[in-house]
Amino acid sequence: MTLIKWSSPSAGPEKRNTLIPSMESMFSSFFGNDLLARDYAGYVPSVNITETEDSYSIEVSAPGFEKKDFAVQVEEGVLTISGEHRQENRTEDKHYVRKEFNYGSFTRSFNLADLVDEEKIDAKYENGILKIELPKNEKNRGRNLKTIKIN
Repeated sequence: MTLIKWSSPSAGPEKRNTLIPSMESMFSSFFGNDLLARDYAGYVPSVNITETEDSYSIEVSAPGFEKKDFAVQVEEGVLTISGEHRQENRTEDKHYVRKEFNYGSFTRSFNLADLVDEEKIDAKYENGILKIELPKNEKNRGRNLKTIKIN
């Protein structure tokens, strides 16, 4: 199983030019923090992937989400996990200088190849962790491990 590479939309050519200050660095120096340095729109949760003799397990760290916020799909051998949630606390009696909304969305994709029995995939969300069990495909379970000699 391989992770499909994700690239941040904010890692464009303007991030590479250190001679011209960006709007991000001007705001950051004005507010004295990382208001724009953090890529809130590009939130990607961390994952742990484990393997046993019978299955793979993917654990996605997504605190603050609810079960209904996730979509887990398999199409043409690619497992796609996506989630989106929004939480706004409105207070009308305050004048905000800065207010950060709790909003997050993400998509992660994994190439399953023929390693997993797609019909038996199971997912559950508990205590901020989305856990996906991926039973190994019977025909690939007994594959011999080949060690490559390094010259």
